[in-house]
Amino acid sequence: MENSNLTLKEWLTAITFFTATKQGFSALELQRQMGFSRYQTVFNLCHKIRTLMGKRDAEYKLEDMVEYDESYITKASSKNQVTTKRGRGTEKKALVALMAESTVLEDFKTGDLTKNCRYLKMNKIDNLKSKTAEKLIKDLIDKSAVVQTDESTTYSNFEDFIDVHVSNVSNTKEGKFNLRWVHIAISNLKGDLRKFKMISEKYIQNYIDEFVYKLNRKYFGENYLIDLLLRQFSLTGKVGYNHIRNY
Repeated sequence: MENSNLTLKEWLTAITFFTATKQGFSALELQRQMGFSRYQTVFNLCHKIRTLMGKRDAEYKLEDMVEYDESYITKASSKNQVTTKRGRGTEKKALVALMAESTVLEDFKTGDLTKNCRYLKMNKIDNLKSKTAEKLIKDLIDKSAVVQTDESTTYSNFEDFIDVHVSNVSNTKEGKFNLRWVHIAISNLKGDLRKFKMISEKYIQNYIDEFVYKLNRKYFGENYLIDLLLRQFSLTGKVGYNHIRNY
């Protein structure tokens, strides 16, 4: 907010619209709601808020039992781009790593098992190499965690970085259960991103950060979402007396 041409009122109004829905919020919709004449101003504002959401969720690591998987999402491609690959690795797809902190729950009456998801992390990645996945494990997951994956050889050295690594064939009953929430999350992310007409690779992580931030706080309520954003502004020193005075 510091060095911004927008007033504090405009910032808070934009944040309110952004956090009033659990779905992704487009720049076009924000432009319509707030009456801005220039789309680029609104576009930049939206991505500043999404960046803030990402920074807030970067403050913690996932713990206990964590699911890990990788998938593809659609991205915008240049009109002049010549497609050289199809399917896995196509230029029209971006790679995303997904991590879900989940807990196994048992129904005391039936004995049936289910899983509850506490927090998610998603990061755009450049490749499917082991070193890429291992760096994410080291940076984003607590060393004492139990990490569940499929049987890809990419994950064969995970035990060097966390307490326990459990792998299963992903299309088996056990594999589907152990990776339940990362599969749900990627499906929901793909659905959420469909409302945006064009998502360039440069901004994919910002859209992912908005999705993850809202999903991680699905039970917090709208007002608490706003409070968290304002807390982050306060911690980073971006809200000064002059902004408040001019509100």
